[in-house]
Amino acid sequence: MRDRDTDVPESSGAEMLEHLRIPVISRRRALQLAALGLGAIGAPTLLAACGGSTAATATGGGSSAGKKGGALVIVRDRDSVDMDKTMVFSNGSLWVYQQMYECLLAMTDDGQGVKPWLAESYEMAADNMSCTFKLKAGVKFSNGQPMTSADVKFSIDESSKTKGGWEFINTAIKEVTTPDDLTVVVKTKYPWAPLLADLSCPNNGIIPKDYGGKTAKDFYAAPIATGPFMWDTWEKGNFIRLKKNPTYWQPGKPSLDTVTWKVVTDENARAIQLQGGQAHINEAPPFSSLEQLKATPNIKVELFPSTRTDYIMMNQTKTPFQDVHVRRAISYAINREALVKNVLFGNGTPANSFLMPTVPFYDKNCPGIQYDMDKARAELKQSSVPNGFTTTWLGLSGDSVDSAISQIMQASLKDLGITLKIQNVDGSAQHDMTGKLQYEIAHSYWTMDLADPDELVQYALDPDSGGRSFNTGMKNVELIDLTRRAAREFDKAKRQALYTQIQQKAAETAFLGFLFYTPFPYATRSSVNGFQVLPTGFYHMENVSLSA
Repeated sequence: MRDRDTDVPESSGAEMLEHLRIPVISRRRALQLAALGLGAIGAPTLLAACGGSTAATATGGGSSAGKKGGALVIVRDRDSVDMDKTMVFSNGSLWVYQQMYECLLAMTDDGQGVKPWLAESYEMAADNMSCTFKLKAGVKFSNGQPMTSADVKFSIDESSKTKGGWEFINTAIKEVTTPDDLTVVVKTKYPWAPLLADLSCPNNGIIPKDYGGKTAKDFYAAPIATGPFMWDTWEKGNFIRLKKNPTYWQPGKPSLDTVTWKVVTDENARAIQLQGGQAHINEAPPFSSLEQLKATPNIKVELFPSTRTDYIMMNQTKTPFQDVHVRRAISYAINREALVKNVLFGNGTPANSFLMPTVPFYDKNCPGIQYDMDKARAELKQSSVPNGFTTTWLGLSGDSVDSAISQIMQASLKDLGITLKIQNVDGSAQHDMTGKLQYEIAHSYWTMDLADPDELVQYALDPDSGGRSFNTGMKNVELIDLTRRAAREFDKAKRQALYTQIQQKAAETAFLGFLFYTPFPYATRSSVNGFQVLPTGFYHMENVSLSA
């Protein structure tokens, strides 16, 4: 989703160029971003989602090298929003609550599939209409209560019934049954290839049945789950801290005693705290600062492969954007190489698809629409406005990345005879206006939450999914049909062929102007061991330790 740092549903995921670091918003910027924290990029600033296999056994993965114990501190540019896993898409929340909530399955480290987690094994039925999960024996919640199939059923049912949250992930689920305490059967309404990936989504994290006797509100104020860390303290606007779960099911894990996510809005202050040892991990070092950080003693800089893609939205309910030639002209006029060089400081690659290279069924051979001003002029001449027109970019106040993109676009479109005016509004206003299709052209981004393209494809192309086709107003019957067929196809070769068609035809419609793909930049102290960020932006703190 995008970097959803908002109050409740932002938009799988997918938020905006949250500071040039371009971390995610998980995931989709399309769900509902409401309260985004926008950064500026001056000196150092930056821009700021499941397939399957058959039976397998669960493994923890990773290792903790280093001493036992320790209090690890992560500095970040914004606070979490809430711990409600069914409603909140904010990355600032996701990355915290995933250390508590665990699912039946987990994404593999390469982002290409899933593996058993709280499930010991799983097996799809021959008709692909149900999957049977055998749960790990001996798993306990952080209060010492054993986890059973009743808890799993409650958790999945809870996520399926929400409104305005993550429920779109569970729409194919018909029912969940529990033959015994360690067996769960998930039945679907029709064959559904993304099922296993869907069940690894954070919204399907396992919590105690009936919230352990509490109301939902009281439960999510101090959650109980099976993860390596458990609830401790939240001083809103300042920090949130989790402590070691003494009942965790993976032997010897976690190593750390506590993990604290500390809000430090000033990027220079984050860098100083990291260098001074007051912090161990900087969640958002700007791309402009990476070379300097690499030369700093005791600091490690890593660029983790991500599922982030940035794009330009064009509202097809507004004239002249319903004209495909206009959209193609604009897409051809995007100098992606210049954006990567000047906005990302070289830390990215031009996009050829709305899918990312790290997502299953991405096709690197789909050319997309690339920079070509001659083709841009030819497309505009075929359009309803051959002599150009005036339009307004709905920009983000205080977001230097968005500003840089709009200025580069403004200059490029001027050569076509298109006048691009710029209207800047704050993040929540931009979210509301694009959601209500009260804009003409704007920039946004998406990051995945699952190891399956369906999360993004159905959200982007199927208006009935709730994503309004990424708020572009597009309704392409052929693409909708291909999207639904692809999600019900289990044969990998046939599914690849369908997603290749989808990527090619989606590019031809120019429903989005694809921009670029970027990694997730992180800076850590050299004393941090075992820290790895998955392509969705998620990470497993049970594998992290601190050296002396």
